[in-house]
Amino acid sequence: MLRGWRSYYLDCLSGTAHLALLAVAVQSGDSRVWMACLALAAGVSFIAWAGNYKRMRAIADLPTSRIASAAQGYVELYGRAIADPEHLIVSPFTSLRCVWYRFQVFQRRDGRHWRLVHEGASHETFVITDGSGQCFIDPDHAEVVGQERRVSYAADYKRVEEILFAGSIYALGEFATVGGANMPLNQKEDVAALLAEWKRDKDGLLKRFDLDGNGEIDLKEWELARRAAAREVEKQHRELRTAPGVHVMRAPADGRLFLLSSRSPQRLRRQYLLLSYIHGLVFIIILLALVRLSAGW
Repeated sequence: MLRGWRSYYLDCLSGTAHLALLAVAVQSGDSRVWMACLALAAGVSFIAWAGNYKRMRAIADLPTSRIASAAQGYVELYGRAIADPEHLIVSPFTSLRCVWYRFQVFQRRDGRHWRLVHEGASHETFVITDGSGQCFIDPDHAEVVGQERRVSYAADYKRVEEILFAGSIYALGEFATVGGANMPLNQKEDVAALLAEWKRDKDGLLKRFDLDGNGEIDLKEWELARRAAAREVEKQHRELRTAPGVHVMRAPADGRLFLLSSRSPQRLRRQYLLLSYIHGLVFIIILLALVRLSAGW
């Protein structure tokens, strides 16, 4: 769950942290406290800059792939989510049909503060298409950007619901084709499994391979059975590899960015570039303030 909230917390908490540190410094009036708060604020700005710049580079460095011809591995896709009811889910509070949702429930602690009491996100896969093919998206651990946010209140509870509707979907993550030509098959293991299955049906095995009718399978007859099993497994493998594979995108196992958005890759790139500029500028301003404060202390 935390992995999917990273970009959300990155920008929200950086602004909150700056305000909190500024309030502490102003209230203290001590130069040493000012320097400590500014140093912490500089660190927060640097982390926020690095996170947004990393996301911008990840989007900018990868060309958009077509689903039918995408390479296995880390890719960027841009298509449309299939909007028929079979591929849609229903959000828990507003009962809207969508492809993904995330929610938080807060309870009022006093007149101004809320306490998080429950949160969750959907785990159902959905399908996007770009005209060349279809890809199943597994949204677990995804950072979702551009979703619609809805807030409702009931008694002392506040419910925040984020919804990603069917429509244009940008996806950056680990792409794999299950089945088809890329299906991993082991002929030796499959032949052994098939022979073991035949051995369990002794009557059937004798009927097929007991050539001399003595009620036993000798070495020559067993070799015939092994060759027959190998031919049958080869035929099964050919059929499996010629069948169309199923394309799936999921979170990369190595921890790289897994991003879903209703925005285009161009808009996302501009968004993260602007945020990196803002955080970088704040970082430089704080450093200059630190230098000036230390020189006058």
